[in-house]
Amino acid sequence: MIRGMALAVMAATWIATGPIARADPEPTHAIAMHGEPKYGPDFAHFDYVNPDAPKGGHLRLAWVGGFDSLNPFIIKGRPPLGIGLMYDTLMTASADEPFSHYALVAEGIETPEDRSWVIFHLNPNARFHDDHPMTAEDVLFSLDILRTQGAPLYRVYYADVDQAEALDDHTVKFTFSTDMNRELPLVLGQLPVLPKHDWDGRDFTETTLEPPLGSGSYRIADFEAGRFIRYERVKDYWAADLPTQVGLYNFDTIQYDYYRDATVAVEALKAGEYDYRKEHIAKTWATAYQGEDLDAGRLIKRAFENNQVAPTQGFVMNMRRPPFNDPAVREAVAYAFDFQWANQNLFYGSYVRTRSNFDNSELAATGVPEGAELALLEPFRDQVPPRLFTEEYNPPDTEAPGEIRANLRKGLQILRDAGWALQDGVMTHGETGARLEFEILLRQPSVERLALPYVQNLERLGAKATVRIVDTAQFMNRVNTFDFEMVSAIWLQSDSPGNEQRDFWSSATATVEGSRNLAGVSSPVVDALIEEVIRADSREDLVTAVRALDRVLQWTFYLVPHYHEEDDRLVFWNRFGMPENTAPSGPAILRWWIDPEKDAALRAAGVLTDR
Repeated sequence: MIRGMALAVMAATWIATGPIARADPEPTHAIAMHGEPKYGPDFAHFDYVNPDAPKGGHLRLAWVGGFDSLNPFIIKGRPPLGIGLMYDTLMTASADEPFSHYALVAEGIETPEDRSWVIFHLNPNARFHDDHPMTAEDVLFSLDILRTQGAPLYRVYYADVDQAEALDDHTVKFTFSTDMNRELPLVLGQLPVLPKHDWDGRDFTETTLEPPLGSGSYRIADFEAGRFIRYERVKDYWAADLPTQVGLYNFDTIQYDYYRDATVAVEALKAGEYDYRKEHIAKTWATAYQGEDLDAGRLIKRAFENNQVAPTQGFVMNMRRPPFNDPAVREAVAYAFDFQWANQNLFYGSYVRTRSNFDNSELAATGVPEGAELALLEPFRDQVPPRLFTEEYNPPDTEAPGEIRANLRKGLQILRDAGWALQDGVMTHGETGARLEFEILLRQPSVERLALPYVQNLERLGAKATVRIVDTAQFMNRVNTFDFEMVSAIWLQSDSPGNEQRDFWSSATATVEGSRNLAGVSSPVVDALIEEVIRADSREDLVTAVRALDRVLQWTFYLVPHYHEEDDRLVFWNRFGMPENTAPSGPAILRWWIDPEKDAALRAAGVLTDR
């Protein structure tokens, strides 16, 4: 699952009111990765929405950066935020289960117990925005174009689809090359259905500013590349009354305004230029939101509890090239990062140190391997560091005063043991003469204040590191082509990891430009454990396999871990209603709505611009 990207184990069943007859039909509207879906076939709406939420009003959001393409399916260009609102997928995920999908374009699904194939029965009412029906031909076209011309992620995601065929105009069957990829029916449920008739004669691999044809709850109303994009709710949206859509997409228009500077964007929010901001900068959260509007309750500053898996974030080391092809270097440079100092002096003590690729969840590897996890790792004992079996991995910390000096001494010793020595003040390899020099590539100036103290500590290790900040376009080009030594990066993780882990860490993607295997992880052990994650046939087996994978990645030292938040920190104008229940993943603005009384009060106070 992508950050969000499983059918009860049962005999082959089907759903739909179509003419195909099968033995022992057992309608199913949903698929769960493990066990049964939470919501039964007669559910009216998800628990975390308000089914009576009023429709209407205009929502304005903001982002720092820009966009130059309306094609979100390729690695070229920068697509705008919100573009996914235009596209319906075969099925849609619930936000209060680890990994379950429910009917959308596909009103029904069938799969055998071994999940070696899946059939989707399309809703005959499904339509694109031009009123053209969505058919099996569109589904087959979507899979083919994404696998052959889309971003590398799609080739990895759908690699195990061996055959795709239309059984009739509204029925599609996918046959797999393996029966060991148990989440593949769900992964295919995430397939966006693209209009074949609209793409005929057009180059899918190129960026475009021609508004695409979609099928989702919103369409593009207006835009200016790099400045703003406005979506309008489709009033005759074909799926509006489906249980999976009730209570969602309540705003008549959603506009994203783009700013070039984060400070300007914060001031624009306080001036009423837009409505809602998720604040990721600790200093801004602590100091920037003050004044009469906040005191009067017109502007709300609120932290919402978040129980989802924390992102993986840190300084990623490119193991494809020196100096980080040396594991001793990767381990040593982590000792120069002083998280505790940064947290107290830069971040107002608001962060938690990241130590796992799946922090804040049961998936994180802790302690030492035992039980089923130990049994899973035992065959690889001679291929992984021995410490993996005897020590709990933890990134170096500096809880005690002066501990950074001890950490630096430890880092120096690791380097010396690996054949490095100081020459003219720079750490140099005794055999190759290579100097410990590298660049830290950034695109956000806010991260520079974290990187510069790290550079100063690295100097005490004899490492000569420089910080380079580039614009977004150059940053993405260099990252996509792996043209960096160290880069600040983040991966969003899932409560139910699966096929996306291939794109993150597998040998097959280590040399594929545009993949998210930024570190260049290429290990038979990691490859084998990823497949264990993908083939897990119970939640218990999945947790075991993910912990084993996490543990091996921890001891690979591909990352200098940063930190994560335990809450969603939101600042918004008090014009919204929101559901009584919040999903474990936290609040989502697309489940909110404009409260007419609150909105009128703000307008009477003169704090909102006309919209």
